[in-house]
Amino acid sequence: MALEKSWRWFGFGDPVQLSDLKQIGIEGVVTALHHIPNGEVWPVPEIMKVKSAIEAHGMRWTVVESLPVSEGIKTRNADYERLVANYKQSLRNLGECGIDTVCYNFMPVLDWVRTSLHYQLPNGGEVMYFDFATFVAFDVFILKRPNAATEYPEDIVAKAEQISTAMSEEEQEKLAHNIIIVSQGFIDGTIDSSVTDYKNAFLQFLETYSHIDRDKLREHLSLFLKDVVPVAEESGVNLCIHPDDPPFPVLGLPRIVSTQDDLEWICDQVDSTVNGLTFCTGSLSVNRENNLEQIVQKLGHRIHFTHLRNNVFLENRAFHEYGHIEGDVDMYPIVKALLKEQIRRKESGRKDFRIPFRPDHGVKMLDDYNRSANPGYPLIGRLKGLAELSGMQMAIERELNNPIPDSSNSTMK
Repeated sequence: MALEKSWRWFGFGDPVQLSDLKQIGIEGVVTALHHIPNGEVWPVPEIMKVKSAIEAHGMRWTVVESLPVSEGIKTRNADYERLVANYKQSLRNLGECGIDTVCYNFMPVLDWVRTSLHYQLPNGGEVMYFDFATFVAFDVFILKRPNAATEYPEDIVAKAEQISTAMSEEEQEKLAHNIIIVSQGFIDGTIDSSVTDYKNAFLQFLETYSHIDRDKLREHLSLFLKDVVPVAEESGVNLCIHPDDPPFPVLGLPRIVSTQDDLEWICDQVDSTVNGLTFCTGSLSVNRENNLEQIVQKLGHRIHFTHLRNNVFLENRAFHEYGHIEGDVDMYPIVKALLKEQIRRKESGRKDFRIPFRPDHGVKMLDDYNRSANPGYPLIGRLKGLAELSGMQMAIERELNNPIPDSSNSTMK
């Protein structure tokens, strides 16, 4: 059986309608209550409003992406007890409504980082791009974070200065606005477009982590999991943490969900299947030391949700996104490992043996240029990825059910 076909839907204002998803062949919708402020309880009536609309189109609300973890939880500030109590109540309410999977992340301040939202491919399509030197230019010379230059290699800082000097004031402002506001606005970012001096406000958020290093942030995640996993278990809800994007430190902020060791450590904090993972090929692959097939083989029993997309890797930590099955990530063995994990789960009697996947991000192409969409979420580019990944799964399933004989063992001459 193939992975469950899911699709990220941004609610009733999304230009892609639920009726469109039904035509596409989507089984499970991935969405959230974006209108509820971070840190507040998700009420049952609001959950049911969205759930009922999805089910009226013959689909299910398969994954909440995401129930945001407030900055006050990550930093364990004075408001922690209220925030974590609200988080636990939201989990109870989701479980009461029959929604069984919640994706979340523990990335400080920024959920993800790109330096260009409109990088053009040779074929005319558009994807998102991360250039490390350009990001350093933003950090050191545009944002002017105190002592930022000391955190990067001298040659990268020198190149960043050249990049910054060559940029007009308007180009510098656009880069900062894209990183701080545009790329975060649709996923409950810490700062929205209403903030006038957004760069200074952003610096203040970064300052809240000045005394929180990797070990301290790990401690905070561990305490959070010990608080919420028992409630998730009682409520019948699986939790799945999303990897860091990109999976290395940025802006002086610690990263704790970037490697296989990190994922194993997280699973060890609370020994429960409920304490699980979102397996994102796009994020994890950027750390070239990660073996994605091996991660599935080792931690597959904790994977509750997967994002499938591809990247092209360039020099000095630069990369750009690139569709779904083409690129520098060999998707075939990864998808095969996920399908084999489903078989193992089914044979062991697990009821949650199907793993939802969604085509993550996508190449902007064709009529996508005539549509509005959040960065990385064009309709046709994702639909192309869904079709490609679905075809790959069908071929792998045939192979698993009817393995081709090894010709090396053949007696025919």
